[in-house]
Amino acid sequence: MNLNHINIVVKDVNKAVNLFTTHLGFSLIVNRNSKMAVMENGNNFALVIWGQKLNHKENMPEYPENFHIGFYQKDEEAVWKIYEKLKTEADLQFENEPKKIWNTFGFYFFFEKLMIEISVAPFQDKIA
Repeated sequence: MNLNHINIVVKDVNKAVNLFTTHLGFSLIVNRNSKMAVMENGNNFALVIWGQKLNHKENMPEYPENFHIGFYQKDEEAVWKIYEKLKTEADLQFENEPKKIWNTFGFYFFFEKLMIEISVAPFQDKIA
């Protein structure tokens, strides 16, 4: 069984689309009036960007503590490269610079209220 998609809720769909296309290797499939977008990463996985406006609520939803999405990189150099590019984005908040985390190497940052992890795959020999 393969994971088909994840739906994340954001305030600014266009800024999220820019982040995921410019820095995280996604391609835009469709952007529906800046209210909802569907993106793909070439691995049979889709990311649905759901604009808060569609929820008809004033406040952004809170993600549960420690909830995050993560993206594996091939090595520490690739992690540093993405970190250096992301640092130029004004709307991102970084928890730390790349460093050893758990049994791998990476960093966490926030886009709006969504935590995102960039790290080296700790199970390289287990990934098919």
